[in-house]
Amino acid sequence: QVQLVESGGGLVQPGGSLRLSCAASRSISNFAAMGWYRQAPGKERESVADISIGGRTKYADSVKGRFTISRDNAKNTVDLQMTSLRPEDTAIYYCYAKSLFSNEYWGQGTQVTVSS
Repeated sequence: QVQLVESGGGLVQPGGSLRLSCAASRSISNFAAMGWYRQAPGKERESVADISIGGRTKYADSVKGRFTISRDNAKNTVDLQMTSLRPEDTAIYYCYAKSLFSNEYWGQGTQVTVSS
């Protein structure tokens, strides 16, 4: 019984920045991992960034050095700071959480469009 709600998506010019936020309806301290996936039109959903309960992060090669994921257990939020955005970053971005028992939870998604 967990809800994940994304916010912060929108339209941005190439080279610009956006910060996405994912708010959970309850404590996230027991989630083994949380992160962000994205799905562009005509493409499969792909993992963008992931952060473990211990704060270890992983990034897709396409976003390394440009995106930063962070987790705030006190606020029950996970953020994705996106910089140097490119048109190919255009996608629906989904918040994701996985429990220690491999239960998965997903947000509804937020649209990010990078265009001049």
